[in-house]
Amino acid sequence: MPILAYKEQRILSPQQLRKLSEHKYSCFSASLLDPLLQPWWNWLVSQTPLWLAPNLITIVGLILNIVTTLILICYSPNGVEPPPRWTCFLCALGLFVYQSLDSIDGKQARRTNTSSPLGELFDHGCDSISTIFVALSACISCQLGHYPNWLFFQCFCAIALFYCAHWQTYVSGTMRFGRIDVTEAQFSIIAIHLVSAVLGPEIWLTKIGIGNIELWYGPAITTIVCGVISLTYVFSVVVAGGVGKNGSTVAGTSVLSPSIPLTLVVLPALMIAQKSPENIFTEHASVFILAFGMVAAKITNKLVIAHMTKAEMEYLDWSLLGPALLFLNQYFNCIVPEIWLLWFTLAWGTQDLLRYCAQVCLEICQHLRIDLFRIPYGPKVLNTSSVGSQSNVGADKNGGTSHRKSKSKAH
Repeated sequence: MPILAYKEQRILSPQQLRKLSEHKYSCFSASLLDPLLQPWWNWLVSQTPLWLAPNLITIVGLILNIVTTLILICYSPNGVEPPPRWTCFLCALGLFVYQSLDSIDGKQARRTNTSSPLGELFDHGCDSISTIFVALSACISCQLGHYPNWLFFQCFCAIALFYCAHWQTYVSGTMRFGRIDVTEAQFSIIAIHLVSAVLGPEIWLTKIGIGNIELWYGPAITTIVCGVISLTYVFSVVVAGGVGKNGSTVAGTSVLSPSIPLTLVVLPALMIAQKSPENIFTEHASVFILAFGMVAAKITNKLVIAHMTKAEMEYLDWSLLGPALLFLNQYFNCIVPEIWLLWFTLAWGTQDLLRYCAQVCLEICQHLRIDLFRIPYGPKVLNTSSVGSQSNVGADKNGGTSHRKSKSKAH
C-alpha cells in the first residue's frame, strides 16, 4: 500500500463509528487505594473550572509526566549513571500529578455532562504512552542499567501487562481491576522515586542480608509476583471464552488472535537485544525502550478501538516497519549501523502513533459532533454530591514496573 494512500484513507469505517456510538463502558474494580483516594479526587475536581475539557486535563497530565521522565533520562540514559536526586523527585511529582488528573477526567466529564466514548478512548491512549515512560523512569531510578536483562524484563513486562489488560477486555467486554492494580502500582513507583530522591539512587545497589541481596530486588520480585497473578487471571478469562458467539471476543473473533500483534513486538525486541553485535540495548537502553514502546502503544490503541467498535483487529501494522528493519539488518550482518535504525524506529513509531491517534480522534469528533479539547457550550452542571459519590471507574492500569494503565474513566 503506498504511504500516501495510507495517510489519506479513513481509519474507521461507518460501521465501526456506529458501533462506537453504541459502546457502553463496563468496568469492575476492587482496588484497595481507590476508595481512600476518593476524597482527594472529589476535592480536586470541585476546584477544576467548568470550562476545562476532560481530555485537556488528561493530556496536560501526560505531557507533565513525559517531560519529567525525559529530564531523568537526559541525566541517566542507560540507567547506569546515578541521576541527580532532584530529577527523581520531579518524576515522583510528575507521576502524582498525572495520576491525580487522570483520576478526575471522568468526574469532570460527568460534572459537565460531556461524557462520550471518545473520552474513554483518549484516556486509554494517553495511558498506553504513559506506561512506557513510567516503567522506564522507575528502572532508571532503581539503577537497573547495571543489570540490562532485568531492565529489559521490567519495561517489557509493563508493556505486556498493559496490553493484556485490554486483551481480556476485548474477550470479556469488561475492564477489571484487582485489589492490587494500577493505582497501587503507581504509588509504589512514586515511593521508589522518593526513596531515590531522599537517599540517592545508589541506595538501590546497597547489599543487605546474608546473601548480599541488593535492594532493587524488592521492587523487581514484587513486579514478578504481581505480573504472574495478573497474567494468570488474564489467561483464565481467555481460556474460559469470550462474550461473543461460541465463546469468541466481542468482535466474534478468536480469543487468541490479540496475541499475534503483541508477539510481533516483544519477540523481535528480545531477539534484537540479545543478538546485537553492537550491544544496541545495553548501550542505548532508553532509546530502545522508547522506540519499541511507541510501537506497542500503537497496537494497544488498535486493540482498544477494536474492542470499542467490536471490530476485528489487524495483525500487521506500519509501526512494525522499524523493528522489521532492525531484524533484517541483523540478519544481513548489520550493513547499516544499528543505532541509525534504532533512531529511525523511534522517530517512525512516534509519528505513526501520533498520526494514527490524531486521525482517529478527528474522525470520532466529526461523527459525534464534539470537540476534543473544548466544551463548545455552556456545561450542564450535574449535582456535585452525585459526582462525588460516583465511583472513580478505572480502566486498565499502569502497574509499577508492571504497568497496565491508569484510571481510564469513561468520559
